[in-house]
Amino acid sequence: MRGFVLTTEKQLMAAAGVAAVALWMGVSTAAMVVDLISASGSDRELARMQAKSERLVADREARLNSAVAQLNAANGSSAGLADTVEKRHAALAMLLTDIKGAPGAADALAPALKPASHASAAMTPARRIELVEASQERLIDAADNFAKGRADRLRLAFRLAGLTPSSFLPKGQALGGPLIEAKDPRALAAVLDVDEGFAERIQRAATSLSEAKALSDAATKLPFAKPTSDIDKSSGFGVRFDPFTGRPAFHSGLDFVGGFGSPIYSTAPGVVSFTGVRSGYGNTIEIDHGAGFKTRYAHLSAIGVSVGQKVAVGQRIGALGNTGRSTGPHLHYEVWVNGRAQNPDRFVRAGDYVQQADD
Repeated sequence: MRGFVLTTEKQLMAAAGVAAVALWMGVSTAAMVVDLISASGSDRELARMQAKSERLVADREARLNSAVAQLNAANGSSAGLADTVEKRHAALAMLLTDIKGAPGAADALAPALKPASHASAAMTPARRIELVEASQERLIDAADNFAKGRADRLRLAFRLAGLTPSSFLPKGQALGGPLIEAKDPRALAAVLDVDEGFAERIQRAATSLSEAKALSDAATKLPFAKPTSDIDKSSGFGVRFDPFTGRPAFHSGLDFVGGFGSPIYSTAPGVVSFTGVRSGYGNTIEIDHGAGFKTRYAHLSAIGVSVGQKVAVGQRIGALGNTGRSTGPHLHYEVWVNGRAQNPDRFVRAGDYVQQADD
């Protein structure tokens, strides 16, 4: 037997060797784990990129299939596609014409509608499509300009009469049918099969046309017409010197000077609410036009209607005279709104703007 003596120095060296081996094994194991994790992350990223690429390819294939289907629907020819585009243009033109609802709109849109029908069969399909697109732009511009101009003139007329235009527009419901109801341009674009920008322009024009129609319809029920063909005015609305007392007094109407017996007309449709003699007014006719509007015609020489009778705008209701507190033959004309006298001259001048808007 042989004996070995492990000195302290040898023990320390052995322990250091064992520690070195253990450290090496730990580092190696950690490196292997890191490599495995990195490889797994790379695989996942590669899988995501592959899936994205597959989706892009699928999307392109779908678009290609859609284009092929469109060409097949058009008999597989670009000429057939041009015919389809022209038909869409014609449908769009008819739609705008149908919703115009305003006098003069057809004449305003007619120049923009004609070019689409002038495309010659000898033209290339690309040229035909180009002409249709240009015609569509002209059509929308013409409709938008006409609608906005007419709506602006009618709004001015209402403001001139001291009325708020927005109060005469329908509340709680859309104007102009599906064009206005489709608040999302993408939805309207899908309905009309046009791009979103074009759909927004259509919607703006349709909105203006619908508002103009609503204001025009309201104007036909308001006292915007002239009560007599005699245009000479004497005393206006407001404070004046009373011709009998010579003192300042409030004059609640507008006086029209004319020949004795000249016809007097209703300034708006309504129902006759009073006929007879009123103190100071002489022979008087009062007409209720609804919605708080009433007109009064005084100093008449004759009354041609009766209480409860329906009258139309421009209908003859009496004759100019000199009855009551009057210094000579004339018509005293008043406009009342919700129980308060208004300046009739503002309504007469507003009627001129309404007439311009209808021309």
